[in-house]
Amino acid sequence: MWSFALDPGEGIVRLSRRVKAQNTSVEPKPDLPLEIAHLLLIDVVGYSKLLVNEQIELLQELNRIVRNTQCFQVAEADGKLIRVPTGDGMALLFFQSPEQPVRCALEISKALRDHPHIQLRMGVHSGPVNRITDVNDKTNIAGSGINVAQRVMDCGDAGHILLSRHVADDLAEYRHWRPYLHDLGECEVKHGLRLHVFNLYKDDLGNPQVPDKLKRRKRWKPSATGPVSGPPSPKFVLTVALLVSTIALVISSLIFFHRASPSPKITSVAPGTAASSVAGPIPAKSIAVLPFENLSDEKENAYFADGVQDEILTDLSKVADLKVISRTSVMQYKSGAKRNLREIAQQLGVAHVLEGSVQRTGNRVRVSAQLIDARTDMHLWAERYDRDLADVFAIQSEIAKTIADQLQAKISPSEKAAIEKAPTTDLAAFDLYERAKALWADVTDPLHAKEKLPQAAQLLDEAVARDAQFLLAWCLLSRVHGALYWTGHDRTQPRLDMANVAVQTALRLQPEAGEAHRALATYYYYGFRDYARASSELAIAKSTLPNDAEVFLYTGLIDRREGHWNEATRNMERALELDPRNLFTLQQLAVTYMTLHHYTDEARIYDSALRIVPGDPYSRILRALVELDWRADIKPFQTTLGTVVAENPSAASDVDTPLYALCERTAAAAARALTNYPRGGVTTDYGVNCPHAYWEGVVARWQGDSAKAQVAFIAARSEVEKILAKQPDFAAAISLLGVIDAGLGRKEEAIYEGRHACELLPTSKDAISGMALAINLAQIYTWTGEKDRAIEQIAAVQRVPNVLSYGLLKLHPYWDPLRGDPRFEKIVASLAPK
Repeated sequence: MWSFALDPGEGIVRLSRRVKAQNTSVEPKPDLPLEIAHLLLIDVVGYSKLLVNEQIELLQELNRIVRNTQCFQVAEADGKLIRVPTGDGMALLFFQSPEQPVRCALEISKALRDHPHIQLRMGVHSGPVNRITDVNDKTNIAGSGINVAQRVMDCGDAGHILLSRHVADDLAEYRHWRPYLHDLGECEVKHGLRLHVFNLYKDDLGNPQVPDKLKRRKRWKPSATGPVSGPPSPKFVLTVALLVSTIALVISSLIFFHRASPSPKITSVAPGTAASSVAGPIPAKSIAVLPFENLSDEKENAYFADGVQDEILTDLSKVADLKVISRTSVMQYKSGAKRNLREIAQQLGVAHVLEGSVQRTGNRVRVSAQLIDARTDMHLWAERYDRDLADVFAIQSEIAKTIADQLQAKISPSEKAAIEKAPTTDLAAFDLYERAKALWADVTDPLHAKEKLPQAAQLLDEAVARDAQFLLAWCLLSRVHGALYWTGHDRTQPRLDMANVAVQTALRLQPEAGEAHRALATYYYYGFRDYARASSELAIAKSTLPNDAEVFLYTGLIDRREGHWNEATRNMERALELDPRNLFTLQQLAVTYMTLHHYTDEARIYDSALRIVPGDPYSRILRALVELDWRADIKPFQTTLGTVVAENPSAASDVDTPLYALCERTAAAAARALTNYPRGGVTTDYGVNCPHAYWEGVVARWQGDSAKAQVAFIAARSEVEKILAKQPDFAAAISLLGVIDAGLGRKEEAIYEGRHACELLPTSKDAISGMALAINLAQIYTWTGEKDRAIEQIAAVQRVPNVLSYGLLKLHPYWDPLRGDPRFEKIVASLAPK
């Protein structure tokens, strides 16, 4: 009996970082005079989490502290100070000595002892700047000096006073500064720049800890081990600055023309090359909507925050002129951790990212969002919305339309209407839907599906009871019922009827909705294996869901079941472009290569998956099994299994499959596999639950214990007969019954059942499940002593893509009765790696 992991139920730096881009536009004069400034940048840590009145009060208090420092007062009195607010901090530019910003930072740090609620990080650098006038006729600053100072500060955490190498060199000329300069080495920051950073702390001022960013990011040892070298001359600095300014002007013009040109054609990931970073050109009109931070006091509002982010993503994904990354991939970048936006964008294959936060308090909601060009780290747009809770869906639509405008995307009237349509008018129903969706996202393996699908169905029933017009809830409810039917957990007509009622309700509500046609496609797929009608519905869905990775994935899965292997691979690759970190899609592409016996490609895909989720037990096991299938090498499976189970004993039932464990051909491995196999059985890839007793019979048969095998197979037969009592023409159950009868010695019944199952579901109708039933028939022939038929059947299986690998034929006890027959050995040898 065969079961595999196949498809289941499914540059000027703006100083103000939290204001709209247009409010910081500048008009530089043709000739910008350069000056050398000694810059101190100050940033309030945790500023965005504060309420508006708290932010105002904190900044007023900080302003008083800074103004009371001696360095500030002296420089201001001399007319040698520029101060620029940055929204959540400030920039101070001194022009007399590099000691000035450092002394000022220490004075501020000392004053903050009496204000522990104010957490600052500070960065110091000396470099060229330009004074410019902004749209409000106020002085602002541009130039490489401010850029580097910003990046120095960004390396720090609360309490840090970080210095650039340039400033440290200057201070090292004075003996009294040297004990307080602590070399952190070089760190790669924005645009690949390697920045040498020093930590300044003394007498409990500053933060002596190594910054988290320097712990996590790649670091280099200092280029010299001797004293800090002296600073370059001002003339050299000005020369370099002018050269940098010229290069920046050229680059900015190239960026302008690139943004104004049509977006490049998306290139498919080549077979076997899917990786943690997406290869190929990145379209300019591409975006990832990252998870929004939940700032609400009630942490149960996390579902609400996820829902706000997901609805913005959903709205944007309806715009055909955009490339929008799917939810599964972006949800891996949760808001709690620090994010490297450039790195994230490269991994997802996009040019832009949107991030934000949600705070829900009583009947009020605050949503903040900011759009960043990850190629340049430029903040293009930001806004904060304080509204009544009932206006949350209007906020989401406004954000989506604004982002599309910022990316210069063309929006059709129908796309605009779809964006403006609220999913529901009932926030409680929306919360229930979001909870169900989270459960649905984790049902790709049969064990989780059995537990979570009924929970999701109950939540969705409650959602549509509250709002009978909730289209998305009806669509997901249909898919959940269909998955319960498909996986065999409730393969009954009433369950299939519930799936149909839900999808028909959705179609009545909105006949043209892509989500409804996608749900209808899965209904045909799950309920009837009617792949032609499912494909037609997916084609309709694609017209209104141009960025829906699931549409491409299911199209690929259907292609695979219809035996269109090249098309299957192509559609799965397209799904990965829109959802590059979707582990299930990666696994399905790998399974496709396994079925084609393209083991090199299969291994590469699993290696890519493991770069995304290095610790995923299932992916680690699947990668090890490549060697067993390809080379009949059992050792990687044994080693990996031992490591995975030692790390997490509860993972044993997920990763220790009897099919491969028996290839070890030891009593210990067999006993271990029986212990780890769930007592309630596991659903096979072709949709029937395989009882624990079946494997008990297989092990007993292999060990020569006929009496024990008979007892076990009789118990297994009873379980399968219960299924057939409800579904007498269920091909998968008939096939499994045939294998069990072969184990019981009921030769005629077994052969009839095996053949009848293949007639009901031939490979011409389903290249995946039909192939599994054809392999079952070969096993039936082998166990009933029909050696000629068995070898003929195996030869026939090997003429089409299949999962009966070299390793399984060479090692598995199933085929022991055929060993030594030259015809069988010839087939095995033909599959051996060349």
